[in-house]
Amino acid sequence: MKNDKKPYWGSTFLNWHLPLAEKNVTLKTALTDMHKTSHDQGAIPFIVRLIENPSFSLSPGGTLFHGAVDLKNHDCIHILLGRGMRPKDEAFVIGYTMGSTRQVGCLEERLYSWISQHLYPGVYKFSQDDLSIFKQALHLALASPVKALDKVNFDLFMDWPLAKIRQSLAIDEGLLKAAYKIEAATFPNSKESQRLLR
Repeated sequence: MKNDKKPYWGSTFLNWHLPLAEKNVTLKTALTDMHKTSHDQGAIPFIVRLIENPSFSLSPGGTLFHGAVDLKNHDCIHILLGRGMRPKDEAFVIGYTMGSTRQVGCLEERLYSWISQHLYPGVYKFSQDDLSIFKQALHLALASPVKALDKVNFDLFMDWPLAKIRQSLAIDEGLLKAAYKIEAATFPNSKESQRLLR
């Protein structure tokens, strides 16, 4: 019997991962499990919150980058994309979310890339490899039928199984799997890239 105090999909944020193959888990169950190992909004550096969370926007009703979502919605997107919480996972989730808006141009892509590589602190700073994955995810979402993920009210989907949510939001599992195969082949020494298709 599963111990409710120990997360099923990983005991720390570094090894937490719910693969795409887990189709029948509800979003609520996955989110509860994820939050046993993740940190809250207050632990995230201010510059990251300023850039990525709409409640820290620079102007009323506006954000610096398209696709900004609050932490709960960001975590829901991690789960739906079958990504954990390591740097390459973060890069993919952010890129895919931004791309799903269909409003990100070259200048915005370059500006976010520069900020994430030069201004973000510590573990939040993107490496060149992370930026490569960010860009791949952004362009994958731009080319896919996915709905704008920054506009989704994930509270409406909490009791739905993940596969049904993906279908409703037009998140193409086939395209994700193809992208993950390429990522795994490109980064053979990356734990987060190698576990994607398990």
